[in-house]
Amino acid sequence: MLDFAIFAVTFVVVLIITVIYLYPGSSKVTTIPGVEPSDPKDGNLADIFQAGSLHEFLVDLHADHGPIASFWMGEKLVVSIASPGIFEKQAHVFDRPAELFQVFEPVLGSESLLFTNGGAGRQRRSKYDPCFSEEAVGKMCATFQNLSEELAGKWMTMVDDQHIPLCQHMLALALKGILLTLFGVYFKDDKAVLSVRRLLDICCLDMETQVLSGEMPGEGSQREKRFSEAKQKIQEMFKEVINERKSHQGKDALLDVIIASSRSESQALSDTLTFLVQGFHSTGSLLAWTFYFLASHEDVQEKLYQEVKTKLGAHVKFSELKNLKFLQQVVSESLRCAVVYPWAARVQDFDTELEGHTVPKGTPVIHALGVVLQDETLWPRPNKFDPERFSHENLDNIKPFSFEPFGFAAKRKCPALNFTQTEVAVIVALLIQRFKISMVEGQLVKPVYGLVSHAEDEIWVTVTGRK
Repeated sequence: MLDFAIFAVTFVVVLIITVIYLYPGSSKVTTIPGVEPSDPKDGNLADIFQAGSLHEFLVDLHADHGPIASFWMGEKLVVSIASPGIFEKQAHVFDRPAELFQVFEPVLGSESLLFTNGGAGRQRRSKYDPCFSEEAVGKMCATFQNLSEELAGKWMTMVDDQHIPLCQHMLALALKGILLTLFGVYFKDDKAVLSVRRLLDICCLDMETQVLSGEMPGEGSQREKRFSEAKQKIQEMFKEVINERKSHQGKDALLDVIIASSRSESQALSDTLTFLVQGFHSTGSLLAWTFYFLASHEDVQEKLYQEVKTKLGAHVKFSELKNLKFLQQVVSESLRCAVVYPWAARVQDFDTELEGHTVPKGTPVIHALGVVLQDETLWPRPNKFDPERFSHENLDNIKPFSFEPFGFAAKRKCPALNFTQTEVAVIVALLIQRFKISMVEGQLVKPVYGLVSHAEDEIWVTVTGRK
């Protein structure tokens, strides 16, 4: 009887230990340090929303638990890494955990490149990436210049005291640049561009609300109706664009390559919307942040003006951009300070090891890009805007994988890296050549780390024409 009692007690203890170890409400599932779920069903979602964003949650997580840490999104274990050395160990990983990006699916569609892993994803990237080569982007410089000249003409009517909505102008400029260079002649009509912008604003605002607060649109609510109508209209609009482009039989624009390589019309639509949504916000946000930093740092703006005045002619050539070293430093430091892309993520379908810890197969691994970009051990005084960090003399101080603002893993970093940096460089150079940009006094500019980072409120500036 005593033996049976001992056996029974032992069995119960082992069972309890096993349940505690395997129960998703316990970090004992992994040896990776981290936080316990605050809710057995929602994990740490409430903590993320309370922090303000996933990026801000990750900043605190890594401050408390080191360069590799774990938390829970719902009942799913998630690992986050925030160290150049650990980044390097993930550099070969291609697949993306689709569940972390589901907020985009209603707009982009399930066939989007965003959700396509394995050989199929690699094959599609191999088709699309040449559209963003240096040669391809170099041909787009004339369009970027024309758009800059168009905005300069508008700013000339607003010189001195008129307040200019910087974010609004930069997002409009970025959108028009993407539409004209990547999707063809359909968008030479400004009314069509404005229509796209309005629909994108509705869709992106709703998606960002879900990301930052977890607040879903109620069934039958005005918010749900507004989102559904905008989503349907933008999908119908780009179906027409794709059909019209087919009749032109083009071959040079990204849209032509998407059409030629897609297995279905729905896939072509998904990838078209993917490049549009992701490119529009990232480029527009980077433009706005760059001009904000220049307006806030007159000495940096003056040094940049002297460079473009002496090294840049009236027309920008792609080959000339490489000579504008300080401009490149300004754009790089803007990317670092603004944290345009706060994080990326990868997943593998087998158990792996990171820093001596086992990462179970299927576990999302977040690359906390923003945490590393503002790590004071890598970037002294990280909150200071200082383009000299990227000067030729200081390049050796930048550790490999410490500056990866567009991600780094495998061949899945932002495909439009060259496109974004070139468009931003051309526009910044030409507008700084024409205008001195100043902040309207009394503003407190606060970042929001949503789909991309952006200012919480409009940034207001004034411009003064240069002689």
